[in-house]
Amino acid sequence: MENKPKNIGQVFDSDVLKRLFTFVKPYIKTFYFIIFLTLASAILAALRPFLIQYTVDHEILNNDWDGLTRMFVILSVLLVVHAIVQYLHTYFAGWLGQNVVRDIRIKLYRHILDLRLKFFDRTPIGTLVTRNVSDVETLSDVFSEGLAAMIGDILQLVFILGFMFYIDWRLTLVSMSTFPLMIISTYIFKEKIKATFQEVRTAVARLNSFVQEHITGMSIVQIFNNEQREMDKFMEINKEHTRANVRSVLYYSVYFPVAEIIGAAGLGLLVWYGAYGVINDRTSLGTLMAFILYIQMFFRPIRQIADRFNTLQLGVVSTERLMRLLDSTELIADNGTFAPEKLHGNVSFQHVWFAYNDEEWVLRDVSFEVKAGETVAFVGATGAGKTSVINLLNRFYEINKGHILVDGHDLKEYDLSVLRHHIGVVLQDVFLFSGSIADNISLGNKSISEEQMWQAADLVGARKFIERLPGGLHYQVMERGATLSVGQRQLISFVRAMVYNPEIIILDEATSSVDSETEELIQYAIDQLRHGRTSIVIAHRLSTIQKADKIIVMDRGEIKESGSHEQLLEHNGYYAQLYHMQYKNMIDL
Repeated sequence: MENKPKNIGQVFDSDVLKRLFTFVKPYIKTFYFIIFLTLASAILAALRPFLIQYTVDHEILNNDWDGLTRMFVILSVLLVVHAIVQYLHTYFAGWLGQNVVRDIRIKLYRHILDLRLKFFDRTPIGTLVTRNVSDVETLSDVFSEGLAAMIGDILQLVFILGFMFYIDWRLTLVSMSTFPLMIISTYIFKEKIKATFQEVRTAVARLNSFVQEHITGMSIVQIFNNEQREMDKFMEINKEHTRANVRSVLYYSVYFPVAEIIGAAGLGLLVWYGAYGVINDRTSLGTLMAFILYIQMFFRPIRQIADRFNTLQLGVVSTERLMRLLDSTELIADNGTFAPEKLHGNVSFQHVWFAYNDEEWVLRDVSFEVKAGETVAFVGATGAGKTSVINLLNRFYEINKGHILVDGHDLKEYDLSVLRHHIGVVLQDVFLFSGSIADNISLGNKSISEEQMWQAADLVGARKFIERLPGGLHYQVMERGATLSVGQRQLISFVRAMVYNPEIIILDEATSSVDSETEELIQYAIDQLRHGRTSIVIAHRLSTIQKADKIIVMDRGEIKESGSHEQLLEHNGYYAQLYHMQYKNMIDL
C-alpha cells in the first residue's frame, strides 16, 4: 500500500527541498547560471513593450524615420538576445534536471542493492520500480519546468508591474482590477489538482505493482484458467487510474477557460479606459499599445504558475517518497573488516534464534558444526527452517540471538562482499537474467574468461548441452531462462557456482524439480562441486544425501536428530520414518 506523505500540503517544505538541493550542489555553478538566465529573460521580456511605447510616441508619431530605423534595430537585437537567453535557459535547466535525476537514480539503486531481503519480502516490486523510474523522472520536471520556470514567471510579473506603474499608474490599476479573480481561481485550481496528483501517483504505483506481479506469474494465471478474473482486477485498478487522471483533466479544462475569460475581461477594461484616455489626450497611443502587450504578458505567467506550482508539488511528493526509501534503516550492516583470501570452511551455529517477524520463531536454539570439507544435509518438512539456515549463513537476514561462526570468526566480523565471495549458492528456483549464458555465468565479472567458464562447464558436465545451443556461451537467454529447461538452468547455476570457486557451497533442493536422467547429470555436477569444499545440502529426495557426513533433521525450527544415514536409520526416529515412506513410494511406482 502507498503511504501518503506527511507534508502533502506543504509545497515549500524546507526539509524536503533542502534534501533535494543536496543533489544540486555538484552543479551549483550551473544552477546559479540558470538563475541569472531566468533574471535576464524576465528583464528582456518586460523591456520590449516599453521600447515599443517609446517607438510609437517618439518616432512614429513624430514621423522620425531614422529614429524608427534605430529602434527597429534595437528591438531586433533585443529579440535575438532574448531568444538566445531562452535557448540557454531551456537547455541548461534540462541538463541540470537530467544530471540530478541520474545521480538520484544511481544513489537510490545502490541503496536498494544494500537493503535486507526482509525489506523486499514486504515491499511490492512494482512500487520500487515506480520509485526508481517514475518518481525520479518527476524530479527532472522540477528543474526544467517547475522551480526555475516558476521563479522566471514571478520575476517577469514583478518587472512587468514595475514598468506598468512607471508608465501610468492609473492604467495599471484598471488593468489589475480582475487580478484578484485570477488569484482566487488559481488557488482553487491549485488545491484541487494537488489532491488529484497524489491520487494519480498512488494509482500508478498500484498499477505497476499489479502488472509486474501478474506478468511474472502468468504461467499460474493460465494454468488455473484465471485470465478473466485477473482481467477484472486489472480493469478495476485501471479504472481507478483513469478516474484520477480524468479528474485532473476536468480541473484543467475548467481552469484554463476561466483564466482566459478573466484575462480577456482585464484586457477589455484596459482598452476601454485607455482608448478613452487617448481620445481625451490623457494617454498616449504608445502607452495604450504597451499596456495591451503588458496585460497579455502578465496573465500568461499567472495561468502558467498554477501549472508550475503543481509540477513542483508533484516533485516534492516524489522527493518525499524517495527520501523515505533512502532513509530506510533496513540495511545490511557491513562494518566488518576481516577479509581473508581463502576460507578453511568451518561453520558453527551456536544457539541461534531467528524470526522473520517479531518473535514468530523460525529457528529455535539451533546449534551445529560443519568441519572443513564435510557435507552436512538438512531434511525436514516444509517450514521446518532449513532454508532459513542458508539465508542466515549468507547474512541475507540478521539473527535475533546466538552466534554464527565461520573459521572461528563471527559473521559480522567479515567484510560482507568477501564473505559472500567465499560462499556459493545453488537454489532450487534458478534465476537467469536476459542476456547470454556467459553473462549469466560471470554475472558481469570481467575477470572471468570464457576459458574459465568452459573449464567449469567441463567439471560439472555441462559442456555438451551448452555446445549444442546456437552460439554456445553466447546463446541469448530469455528473461528468467524461459527458453531453457529446468535441468539446463540448474546446470548453468552449477557452472556459475564453480567458476567463482567458493570454499563453502550451499545446495538448496537442487534436484527436486528434474527428471531422473537429468538428476543423474546434476548429481554428478553436485559431486564435482562438493569435492574439497564444505557443503551444506537441503534436499527432499533422501537418496541424494545418503553419502553426507552428517544429516540434520529439523522440525518447526528445532533440530530433532543428527547423525549419518546409517545412524539415523538405526535410531528409528523421524528420519527413518521419512526414509521408509519415500522408499515405499518408490516401490509403489
